[in-house]
Amino acid sequence: MEKILACVDGSVYRESVVDHAAWAAKRLGAQVEVVHAIGRREAGGGAFDMSGNLDADERSALMGELSELDEKRAKIALKRGRVLIDEALERLKADGVSDVTSKLRHGDIADTLSELSEDARIVVVGKRGEAADFAKGHLGSNLERVARSAKRPLLVTSRAFKPIEKFLVAFDGGKSSQQIIERLFASPLLKDVPCELFMVGEPSGDAGHRLHEAEKRLRTAGYKVSVFTEEGDAEELIGKKVEHGGIDLVVMGAYGHSRIRNFIVGSTTTEIIRRCTVPALIIR
Repeated sequence: MEKILACVDGSVYRESVVDHAAWAAKRLGAQVEVVHAIGRREAGGGAFDMSGNLDADERSALMGELSELDEKRAKIALKRGRVLIDEALERLKADGVSDVTSKLRHGDIADTLSELSEDARIVVVGKRGEAADFAKGHLGSNLERVARSAKRPLLVTSRAFKPIEKFLVAFDGGKSSQQIIERLFASPLLKDVPCELFMVGEPSGDAGHRLHEAEKRLRTAGYKVSVFTEEGDAEELIGKKVEHGGIDLVVMGAYGHSRIRNFIVGSTTTEIIRRCTVPALIIR
C-alpha cells in the first residue's frame, strides 16, 4: 500500500505536518508513516577541544566523563523522539487515520527521507525545523537538503493546517511544467478543488501553447480551472496572488524554466516558499 511520509521534529510545525499528512492520506487512500530522525547534535558526539595543560590521567578522566555525557544525551534524544512519534500517532488517529506506522532513525533527515521515500506517495515536512523556528529570514538547511534530494512530491506545510479550498499552479511555461499537469491529472489529491493556473510571463509561442494545453488537460480531468498571466517579478506576483486570491496551496515544480529554473538551489522559489503563508506542493 502506498504511504505518506510525515517528518516530525520538535518544531512548532509538527502538528501541521501531521494534519496535512492526514488530509493527504484520506484523499489518496494511503497509510501514514511518521518519521523522526535523531541528528548527531541531538544524540551527542559533538567535537570538544581537548587541548590544554592536561596530563594523561586528567585527559583520560575527562574523556570518560564526556563519554558518559554523550550516552545520557543519546538516551534523552531517543526518549524524546519516541514521545514526538507517539504524539503524532495519537493526533493522526484523532484526525481519522488509523492505518499508521512509525520509524525512529539516527542520522541526517535528508538521508533518512531519501532512503525511506522510495515507495512514498508524498513526503510531508514543516516549513522550518526546530533549529529555525524563529529564523523568519530563511528556511533552514534541512528543508533545502530535503528538497534537493527528494525523489517524491514534497508537501511543505504552513504553521497550521487549513482546509484546501483553492490551489494555484505556478506554471512557468517550460516543458517541466507538463509533469506537474500530468501528476495532477493522474492524482485524486486535488481533483475537486478549484485551480488557478498562473503563469508569469508572456503567454505566447511555445509557452502560451503549453499553457493552453495544460488548461485543457486539467479540464479533461474534471478540474475547475481559471487561467491568469502577468508579467513581472515571479516571487512578488505569486506572493501577491496567494495573499489576495484566497489561495490555500501553491503547486510548483522542483526545477523549471526561465526565472523559476533554480528551485531551492536558486533564489526565486525559495523566496516564494519563504514569503507565502500557505503550504507548497513541490513536484519533481
